[in-house]
Amino acid sequence: MKLNFDELEVLFPYEYIYPEQYSYMRELKSSLDAKGHCVLEMPSGTGKTASLLSLIVAYLRTYPESLSKLIYCSRTIPEIEKVVEELKQLDEYYLKETGQGLNMLCLALSSRKNLCIHPEVSKIREGKVVDARCYALTAPHVLERYKFDNSVPICNYYMGWDSAGRDDPFPKKILSLDDLKEYGSFKSYCPYYLGRKAVEAANIVVFSYHYLLDPKIAEVVSSKFPRNSVVVFDEAHNIDNVCIESMSVTITRRTLERCDANIESLNKEIGKIKDVDSDRLQREYEELVEGLKEAAIIRDNEAALANPIIPQAVLDEAVPGNIRNAVHFVAFVKRFLEYMKVRLKSRHVVSESPPAFLADVQSRVCIDRKPLRFCAERLRRMVRTLQLTDLDNFQPVSLLCNFATLVSSYANGFTVVIEPWEPHAPTVSNPILRLACADASIAIKPVFQQFQSVVITSGTLSPLDMYPKILDFRPVLMTSLTMSLARNSICPLIVAKGNDQVAITSKFEAREDSSVMRNYGNLLLELARSVPDGIVCFFVSYIYMETIMARWYEQGIIDSLLRYKLIFIETQDAAETSLALFNFHRACETGRGAVFLSVARGKVSEGIDFAHHLGRCVMFGIPYVYTQSRILRARLEFLRERFNIRENDFLTFDAMRHAAQCVGRAMRNKSDYGIMVFADKRFSRNDKRNKLPRWIQEHIEEANSNLSTDEAIHVCKRFLKLMAQPLRKEDQLGVSLLTHSQLQADETQRRLKSTVYTR
Repeated sequence: MKLNFDELEVLFPYEYIYPEQYSYMRELKSSLDAKGHCVLEMPSGTGKTASLLSLIVAYLRTYPESLSKLIYCSRTIPEIEKVVEELKQLDEYYLKETGQGLNMLCLALSSRKNLCIHPEVSKIREGKVVDARCYALTAPHVLERYKFDNSVPICNYYMGWDSAGRDDPFPKKILSLDDLKEYGSFKSYCPYYLGRKAVEAANIVVFSYHYLLDPKIAEVVSSKFPRNSVVVFDEAHNIDNVCIESMSVTITRRTLERCDANIESLNKEIGKIKDVDSDRLQREYEELVEGLKEAAIIRDNEAALANPIIPQAVLDEAVPGNIRNAVHFVAFVKRFLEYMKVRLKSRHVVSESPPAFLADVQSRVCIDRKPLRFCAERLRRMVRTLQLTDLDNFQPVSLLCNFATLVSSYANGFTVVIEPWEPHAPTVSNPILRLACADASIAIKPVFQQFQSVVITSGTLSPLDMYPKILDFRPVLMTSLTMSLARNSICPLIVAKGNDQVAITSKFEAREDSSVMRNYGNLLLELARSVPDGIVCFFVSYIYMETIMARWYEQGIIDSLLRYKLIFIETQDAAETSLALFNFHRACETGRGAVFLSVARGKVSEGIDFAHHLGRCVMFGIPYVYTQSRILRARLEFLRERFNIRENDFLTFDAMRHAAQCVGRAMRNKSDYGIMVFADKRFSRNDKRNKLPRWIQEHIEEANSNLSTDEAIHVCKRFLKLMAQPLRKEDQLGVSLLTHSQLQADETQRRLKSTVYTR
C-alpha cells in the first residue's frame, strides 16, 4: 500500500492498514519534521513496529540530508529479531513495487555471548565470562606474543577480521544476529567485531537499550553515530528504570572479600613487571601525567572494564600524583577497601548523600574526593599495562572502582544506602551497600543531546506527561492513540468485593487477611470454571504469591482449581519459568486448559505474549512497589525536590503502567479478545483508572467498575458468548481495517483525527 504524508511517499508492506497505524505514522512524521523528541503511545497488538519502520525508512530514503540513520532500541533478543523480520518484509515489498530493494545496510547487534562463533568460547553461557575469554584471545599484547610464539592461543576469527575484515566493504543487506554469525563464519571474520565496525556505516541499527543507556557500553559502540539520527526506544514504559539500573552499583560483603584477592593479584603482577620490564610502568606513569584523555585512546578490542560516565572536566585533568604510580594506586584502593569493610559492619540502616559519604571517607581514612574520581579509568589503564587476560576475575575490584568514581563525581541524584539485614528477613545478616541512582536523566541525557530526534514509544505510557518530567527533556509532541475495533473485544472488569461482600484488595495492610485471600481464590476458581483455555494471574510480588498459595492449599482452593485447569507458576529461576511456560502452552493447545501464576514486574509480565486462547483472561491486584525501601524513598524525595512530583502521583503512575503492561499480555492483535480482571477495590477510584492507557479506559463501563465475584462471572459468560461468534474480515473493513480507497475517504480522515489525543 502506498501512502502519502505531506509529499512523503511511504510504502506500507500490507494490503490493509489499521487506522491507528496511519495516525501513528502521521504523528511520527510531524516529530521528525520538527527535528525534536516525542512520546507516542499506541495500543498493544496494532502493528507499531511495521508503522515505525515504514515511515522512517521512507524518510531516510527521501530526505537523506535531514536524517541519515535509524537506531532502533528494544529490550530482548526475540524483539530485536522481530524488528529485523519486519525490515526483511519491507525490503521484499520495495523490491516488488519499485524493482529494487531498500539498498541499505541494516543489522542487529548484540553481546559477544550471542554472536561468538569460536568453537570453545561460544559454549559458555555467562556473558561476563565470554567477554573475558574473548579479551584473553584478542588483546593486543596476546597478539604481539603470538608473533613470536605460535603456541599462544588466539581467536582465528578475530585475526581474520583484523587482517582483512576492517577494510572489507560490508554488503548492503539486512542481517539478523544469525545472519551476521553465518556471514562471519563464511568470511572467517568475528561476527561481534564485524558488527561493531559495521554499525558506524549502517543505515539502520537494531540493538538493546544498553548500547545507548549504559555508559560503559555506549562509550564503545554508539559514541560515533551522527547527530542527524533518529533513536527509537520501543516498549519504553520502563526506560527510567533501565537508566537508573545502568548507573547504580551494589556491593556486598562477598564483593569486598574477592577485592582482597584481586589486590593481592595486582601486587604480584606489578612485582613481576618490575623485575622484567620496569620501563613499561614508567611509560604508563608519564602518560598519566599528560591526563586521561590521551591515556584513554585505545584500540576497539581493549574496551575491558569499561567506565561509568566521567565528566569532561575530569578527562582534561592530569591524574593525581598519589595514584599515578602503580604500587601507590593499589595501596590507595586497598585503603579504600578497608574503609568499605568497616562501613559494611554497620548494625543499622544508613542512608546518606554522596557528599556526606565522602566527608566520612575523608575524616576516617584521609582519602580526598579527587583521586577517587579517577579510580575506574586508572584501574583500566593498569589492567592494560599489566597485560592481564583473566578479566572476569577482576570484576569485584572493577566494581569497587566504578563505585568510587560515581560517588565522587555526582553530588546530586544519588544516594548511598547501607542495609545490614535481608530486606524481608530482618534477623538474617546480609550487609549490602548500594549507590542508588535516583535521577534517570543522567544516563539518557547524552542521548537527547547527541541525536536530533528520540522517539519514546510503547503501548502503556499513560500518563504521558510523566516521562518528560522524570527523564528531564522537552518533547515536541506527546500523543496517545485509541484502538478501533469492529467488535467490543476488550472486557475490563473491576472486581471490588467477594460474594461475602468483603472488599478485595492487595493493600499491604490486608495481605494477611484470610478472607481477602479466600475471595481471591474463589474469584480465580470461578473464572477457571467459566473461561476456556488459558488464564494468567499476576500477583504484586513473589512473597505475596507464595503466601497466598500456601493459604489456598489450606483452604482447599488449589485442589478445586486442579479439577478444571492445570497450574503453572513463575519462579525467579529463568530456566524453571521457561519450562513452566512451555507446559502451559501445551496444556492450552491440548484443550486441558491451564492457569499461569506470575508476578508483575517479572519476566512474564514484560516479554511474554499470551495471544488468543493462551490468555483469554488476566487478573491481579495493584502492583505497588515496596514503599518502605530506602532506595525508593530516596528516589521519591529526589523527584519531589527536583521535579515537584508528589510521592503518591509517582507511586500510582508506576503501579498503573505495570498493571496495564500485565493486562496487555492478553490482547496481541485485533482478532484477539480478552477479559481483564482488575481485582482490587482501589481500581474503581478515578485517580487510579485515569492513569490507565486510554485504549483500556474507554472500554471500562461504569456498570462494571464495582463488581462482586458472581457479578463479574456473569459479565464474563455473556462476553464469551458474544466473542464465540466468528469475526469476518468484511466486518472489520471500514472500521478497524482499511483499504487504500477507504483511507482516502473524507469521513475516515475526520474519524482518524478524533482518535488522536495530543498534549
